[in-house]
Amino acid sequence: MGNGWHEWPLVLFTVLGQCVAGGLIVMGLGWMAAKDDSARQLRITRSMFFLWLLMGVGFIASMMHLGSPLRAFNSLNRVGASALSNEIAAGSLFFAVGGFWWLLAVLGKMPAALGKIWLIVSMALGVAFVVAMTRVYQIDTVPTWHTAYTTVGFFLTMLLGGPLLAALLLRLAGSTFNGATFATLSVAALLASLALVMLQGMSLSAVHSSVVQADALVPDYALLQVWRMLLLVAGLGCWICPLVMRRQPRAISLFAGVTLVLVGELIGRGLFYGLHMTVGMAVAG
Repeated sequence: MGNGWHEWPLVLFTVLGQCVAGGLIVMGLGWMAAKDDSARQLRITRSMFFLWLLMGVGFIASMMHLGSPLRAFNSLNRVGASALSNEIAAGSLFFAVGGFWWLLAVLGKMPAALGKIWLIVSMALGVAFVVAMTRVYQIDTVPTWHTAYTTVGFFLTMLLGGPLLAALLLRLAGSTFNGATFATLSVAALLASLALVMLQGMSLSAVHSSVVQADALVPDYALLQVWRMLLLVAGLGCWICPLVMRRQPRAISLFAGVTLVLVGELIGRGLFYGLHMTVGMAVAG
């Protein structure tokens, strides 16, 4: 029993991967909207460097989970048959295709006719990566993970962290793109996350094996979720409050918001891993 932080490599990998996937979609739309301003597009492209930096950090963390980085290649041995192999393959493809697009674009070597199509493919691969992540945890012998809450929760992380991360990087690039629209989307994701926490919290008491009750796996589950929600509210507030006052958020405010939201989602993902339990001799719920 605990808060799940013993799985910190996976916590970092999943949260950062989902935020990067969401961030690329928003920044990609901003890049395409600046089609008549090549200088602005270049600034946005350069700012995307931090997306791939975070993705690299996530992959390094995931390799540490394997015990030895040399085992990373073994995780691809069963692509098509293993959800884990599919996740690593999807993530690697997303990283490679998107990263190569970024490299060619920032060097000015990306053909104009191909750039938009390549970027759209990269954005779609990011969504496929998140879908592949959700499949890894749909294990029928782990009743606390084998639910729709897992899939919805992963995509909500993408919607909470991705647009805010993109807003920060677009601000650093001296560009804005439908900030109010994507802020509203993130607020909707926050409300959905709150509902998800309440529904999942109530369902845990009905799940147990012959050995353990699900709601006993993380004794401080409710308290940690309250802290998580407070962090998410404060983080999004750093973005939304200036917009409500009809001002562009400052970069320092957006950076604080990204930090708070990431910490909140890391807490939430830690709780997710803390809820791991196997069927055992019997399971109800």
